[in-house]
Amino acid sequence: MSNTPIKSILIVGGGTAGWMAAAAIKRSVGPNAEVRLVESADIGVVGVGEATVPTIKDFNALIDLDEAEFMRETRATLKLGIEFNGWGRKDSAYFHPFGTYGGGSTLGDFPGSYFAMREQGRALSLEAYSICAHAARRGRVGARSPDPRSPLSGLHTAYHFDSVLYGQYLRKVCARRDIERIEGEIVEVVQRPEDGFIDHVVLKDGRTLKADLFIDCTGFRGLLIEGALKAGYEDWSHWLPMNRAWAVPCAKVRAVDPYTSSTARDAGWQWRIALQHRTGNGHVYCSDYVDDDAARETLLANLDGEALAEPRPLRFVTGRRKALWDKNVVSLGLSSGFIEPLESTSIHLVQVGIFRLLQHWPDLAFSQTNTKAYNRRLVREIEMVRDFVILHYHATDRDDTPFWRYVRDMPIPDSLAERVELFRDRGLMFQVGADEYFQPTSWLAVMYGQGIVPRTHNPLYDYQNPEQVAAGLEQLRRGWAATAEALPTHEAYLKSHGMWAMDPVAA
Repeated sequence: MSNTPIKSILIVGGGTAGWMAAAAIKRSVGPNAEVRLVESADIGVVGVGEATVPTIKDFNALIDLDEAEFMRETRATLKLGIEFNGWGRKDSAYFHPFGTYGGGSTLGDFPGSYFAMREQGRALSLEAYSICAHAARRGRVGARSPDPRSPLSGLHTAYHFDSVLYGQYLRKVCARRDIERIEGEIVEVVQRPEDGFIDHVVLKDGRTLKADLFIDCTGFRGLLIEGALKAGYEDWSHWLPMNRAWAVPCAKVRAVDPYTSSTARDAGWQWRIALQHRTGNGHVYCSDYVDDDAARETLLANLDGEALAEPRPLRFVTGRRKALWDKNVVSLGLSSGFIEPLESTSIHLVQVGIFRLLQHWPDLAFSQTNTKAYNRRLVREIEMVRDFVILHYHATDRDDTPFWRYVRDMPIPDSLAERVELFRDRGLMFQVGADEYFQPTSWLAVMYGQGIVPRTHNPLYDYQNPEQVAAGLEQLRRGWAATAEALPTHEAYLKSHGMWAMDPVAA
């Protein structure tokens, strides 16, 4: 069967992950293979992840979405980064921007110059040197310029959107592209006796659905990858002890912020995400340190508008499947694992799984070499995201609650410990490989923003002319500030580009 192509793909489960997979795979295999999706209207979707990172634009380009239509349909807004309140200290705040600090298209030597100048008292806060931070603080947005000489070349954006509406929109897109949707609840998964591969699934009404390749998008339960294939689960709750969340929308009461807000609470943190028609809110927490009712009340007490629904509870265990692809089943989204949405990586990891699957696309031989390579790459990428999220908890000076004392003092992965110590020593950062999503800009924003200060700077930068460097930093700051000030307001930009929904739906 070597080199015999896959002719049928069945995506099990809808929601964001399922419809993203359907759209991308159909776009890639075209008319040469059958792509179907089976889902049950009786099985709900989690649907609370509303913030993304800039790579979502690569995915939307892959499946050829019209940006204005996509934003109207999902009531989307633009996102320039994340504001963190109370993480390093209870009274502290910092901004993690997209893009880079300083001039140019890469970080270059900015950190070395910055720390040398900071020691001399001749540099301001990091966000003074980010165009995304300047624009976000002013509530302004714009289009990124392809000209590297333009200050707007660094204006990277992602989206906030209603994830339920996103899934529904992708479903409509898929219907236009002749992807068959099958309504039905799976009651049995049948494996081939000779090798354990999935042969077919059986629906409640007796129908059977066969396929060469199955994509498991069934959420936390992992109907195929875990229920049938028993892949196993690697639990990371000793590093990321958050295990529950409440989510609730509230009424929009002010101009739409082009950034996510994350505010530390006594036993976790709270998100705030502004959409066109409402504001999304949630409280992620560890039930070992606060009970469910108290966590719910904390969320409701810190809304800036009237709650539009009863808070919805979620439970989870942070970690990943031990095998993300096993036999002829590839797991995506919550079926593959879960990392809390602190850095908006849930949809990003779905996208990464899809892109890597397309790069490692199988034939009917299902080469184990290929499958193992996919799993190694995905595990590495997921673990790098895991380390970055752990950093937010580890890099804190808070000791005002048992929760913050625990996460501050807990052991961390060696891979993260090395990064932190190198930065603490002299501000050195590095990128593990091309597959790593979080760039040095992000590590710098969080480590320095939460109070990790290098003991010294790289002595190479003692050779620079301090007067020239200080003048250059001030020129950058003034340039970013003036450029940001000239941009349109968030809402005005969306309306002028046909991205604003004329009749926003109720929450």
